[in-house]
Amino acid sequence: MSEATRDAYAYAYRGGILHCEACDLAELARGLGTPTYVYSRRAILEGYGRYAAALAGRRALVCYAMKANANLAVLQLLARAGSGFDIVSGGELARALAAGAAPQRIVFSGVGKTAAEIDAALACGIACFNVESAAELELIDRHARAAGKRAPVSLRINPDVDPGTHPYISTGLRHNKFGVPAAEAEHLYESAAAMAGIEIAGIDCHIGSQITTVAPYLDAAERLFDLVDQLADRGIALRHIDFGGGLGIRYRPDEAVPEVGELLAGLLDCVDRRGHADKQLIFEPGRSIVGAAGVLLTRVLFLKEGAVRPYAIVDAAMNDLLRPALYEAWMDVVPVAPRDAPARSYDIVGPVCESADWLARERQLALGAGDLLAIRGAGAYGMTMASNYNSRGRAAEVLVDGAAAHVVRDREQPSDLYAGEHLLP
Repeated sequence: MSEATRDAYAYAYRGGILHCEACDLAELARGLGTPTYVYSRRAILEGYGRYAAALAGRRALVCYAMKANANLAVLQLLARAGSGFDIVSGGELARALAAGAAPQRIVFSGVGKTAAEIDAALACGIACFNVESAAELELIDRHARAAGKRAPVSLRINPDVDPGTHPYISTGLRHNKFGVPAAEAEHLYESAAAMAGIEIAGIDCHIGSQITTVAPYLDAAERLFDLVDQLADRGIALRHIDFGGGLGIRYRPDEAVPEVGELLAGLLDCVDRRGHADKQLIFEPGRSIVGAAGVLLTRVLFLKEGAVRPYAIVDAAMNDLLRPALYEAWMDVVPVAPRDAPARSYDIVGPVCESADWLARERQLALGAGDLLAIRGAGAYGMTMASNYNSRGRAAEVLVDGAAAHVVRDREQPSDLYAGEHLLP
């Protein structure tokens, strides 16, 4: 069964109503209101399982990139399945631990780790810090020595590879803020080897997000192995190689995206051919595990005629789903209960006071006020990027398991939004 078929299996029409697994989404929305994020347990586990299956028999660790979706129940589900975690902040560290993650299966990425975050990660004993600058390496060394420890580190290499994705989510080009230029890495590894608070563990690379071809990964891997070989010649041995994440998902039904097995087969072939099968392999997928597992339910408030085309004004907005406004991202929008009526071309927009507040443009839909829509592919970079702009409470989140729908985040109420604020005396 292809990944596209599996994705469709979690969300399907039954009796004219869109279901998530065996859960009627129209009934769910009537009970919980909208906007609401819905996630399929089965689809999340299948997303993780594709990586686990492709790596069977290898010494490998899949570290879910929790910036894609950091709901505690989602993290708990993945931790129970054996996943590690890729974190980028102290808050994500706390979330991962609260969800039951094993510290020794956590890698800490990010260009701006604070002293407090480093101390917290050292105290719980994470697997590795992915270091992105000489200044960060020195800070980790100081704090590790003060704690009487040696911090396991890998350097994140910037290989100057174009992933062919949106410039905002490209991370492996030389003008990006991420990583250490390959030309400087050898010297920095030698410096790390001389630091009393540092233990060299591996090497790391991450070139971007929503990547839809295998070639950039293989290009980056070859450059990474060149550096690994140079380090070995200087007596610097590495225990693991971290290939990062970034594999895309299908947002458009006809979009061509490599399957997980295809990507990993290419990388594993490269590992074997370059003679590094003895090393642990780490992968940091996020979107490709949870993206297709989620939808955002939103209800049509009004239909409004526009000068160019009509607007469908819905109760979800850019504060709920930022990707269209931030990246001009295309998200698939489908009716939960399709009408038997002629379709028109609508712009789907929200109530926020910004012209950037749109969720989809020029969509052929048959709509009426009160209709329920599902925005697909919303399991990644949806709720995790949500805000309270315009003093709007964030959406509820639901995890579906068969016919059961578990509320895994309550809808924020107005009083929640200012609970931590204080009036002047």
